Amino acid sequence: MRDRTRYLYLAVIGAVLLGILVGFVWPDVGKELKPLGTGFVALIQMVIGPIIFCTIVLGIGSVRQAAKVGKVGGLALGYFIVMSTVALLIGLVVGNVIDPGSGLHLSDAAKQAAEAQAAKGGEAGTVDFLLGIIPKTLVSALTGGSVLQALLVALLTGFALQAMGDKGTPILRGIEHFQRLVFRILAMVMWAAPVGAFGAMAAVVGETGIEALKSLAIIMVAFYITCLLFVGVVLGSILWLVARINLWSLLKYLGREFLLILSTSSSETALPRLIAKMEHMGVSRTVAGITVPTGYSFNLDGTAIYLTMATLFIAEATGAPLRFGEQLALLLFMMIASKGAAGVTGAGLATLAGGLQAHRPALVDGVGLIVGIDRFMSEARALTNFAGNSVATVLVAHWTGEFDRERAAMVLAGQAPFDETTLLDENEGEEPPEPEAPGDRELTKV
Repeated sequence: MRDRTRYLYLAVIGAVLLGILVGFVWPDVGKELKPLGTGFVALIQMVIGPIIFCTIVLGIGSVRQAAKVGKVGGLALGYFIVMSTVALLIGLVVGNVIDPGSGLHLSDAAKQAAEAQAAKGGEAGTVDFLLGIIPKTLVSALTGGSVLQALLVALLTGFALQAMGDKGTPILRGIEHFQRLVFRILAMVMWAAPVGAFGAMAAVVGETGIEALKSLAIIMVAFYITCLLFVGVVLGSILWLVARINLWSLLKYLGREFLLILSTSSSETALPRLIAKMEHMGVSRTVAGITVPTGYSFNLDGTAIYLTMATLFIAEATGAPLRFGEQLALLLFMMIASKGAAGVTGAGLATLAGGLQAHRPALVDGVGLIVGIDRFMSEARALTNFAGNSVATVLVAHWTGEFDRERAAMVLAGQAPFDETTLLDENEGEEPPEPEAPGDRELTKV
């Protein structure tokens, strides 16, 4: 069955190339294929809520000490704040060095596109974001598509089961069986990946074309290089110095997830698989279940770099370059605002426009200059965010003592392959971990 999954991801690569070809040769046809990509992403989003719920409930319900959950969350949020700041500063330095944006001119169409994005960004304020974490009902948190709503309900449920003691064990067993069902559904959905990748790539190439890329190649290339340096140098160094894990081994292990993100330009398509793979690698359920979903809203390294470089690009292109003090004030403002726009489709571009509208309205029209290439920059944002969250999960697990190093070494060396057919380690035991044996929890994955 694993051989079949290898063919599946070869098919995804072929579908991406075919989609690019169709978009270039028949752009009108490519645009009409957009629903294929949208539909595939929607199928993945359909199971994200239930997977997060099951993973966190099983993780919290299997430990007695509630303080351990708080420690995981506190360490994760602290790390996210520090790394977002580092990413912002790196983007600031690179943006000032390459000095992009000169020689470009705004068109009426670009101004209209900028106004639309500013309106979208203004819809998601920080207060609305915080209130939006609270679902209307317990069940709606699993069906509404909000990662943080599912996280909140799962935390409450996990702590409630923890307080129930032995009486909560049958419920934990039922949730574990439901988790298996949901992962089976996800494994079935993944077979639609080639179709989704084909539609997504054909649509974006058909809409953008090659002309829009020529004059904007500098900012695109600079952004990609900056993201690569951030992941390879900053994240790679931290991962090795702290956890003694080789970054490239980890990225190779997550190669199929990166391919999904690249083909769909959505990191959410890989969220459930990242949770499963982190558990398989030796990260405890509690750490994987809390760090990964929280990181998807708060650990936006790629988005921070994008906001920095895009702002400097727009300021230069519109003939209104920012002084260093203005750069720091504006970009700090937008880094905070990005947390409130985490659930917005096209969050990076919408946050950029909304932040400029609130802090420097004169620059908003410049957003229209990068609307045409934002889809390509969105891929780099998503890939960088995903890499940052995978590294963060390992680091938090190491700091909390919830990381099985021997297991990780086996997995990264290819000696314990991930089961692509179920996305779960079902051969390691049918029984869920008992609450009174937290030590076994780290090695047992449902």
